[in-house]
Amino acid sequence: MNVTLLLVGGIFGFLAVGLGAFGAHGLKTKLNVEQLATFQTGVQYQMYHALGLGLVALSSAILSQSSVLAWAGWSFVVGVVLFSGSLYMLVLTNSRRWGLVTPLGGIFFLLGWGLLIFAAWRSLIPA
Repeated sequence: MNVTLLLVGGIFGFLAVGLGAFGAHGLKTKLNVEQLATFQTGVQYQMYHALGLGLVALSSAILSQSSVLAWAGWSFVVGVVLFSGSLYMLVLTNSRRWGLVTPLGGIFFLLGWGLLIFAAWRSLIPA
C-alpha cells in the first residue's frame, strides 16, 4: 500500500472539512453567494480527491500496477493543489487570474482517474 498517498489523502480530507466549516461559518457574511459557491466547489473536489487518494492507496495493495497507481495518486495531489487551491485563491484574493489555473487542476484530476482506470484494466489482462 502507498502509505504516503494515504497520508496525503487524510490530510486533504481533514483540511476539506475544516475549510468547508470555515466557508460556511467564517466567510458567510464576507462573500456573496457566487463566491461561496465557488469556495464550496473547491472544498467538494478536494474531498472527492482525498477519498480518491485513499482508493488509490488501497488499490496499490491489491493491484500490481503500483507505479501507474502512484502516478494516479500524485495526479490527484497536483489536481487538488491547482484546482481547489486556485478556487480558494480566486475567492479570497478576488483576482480573476486564479481562474486560469483551475482547468489545469481539472486536467490532472482527469489524468489521475484515467490512470486508475488503466491500472485496473491492465490487472485484468493475464500476464
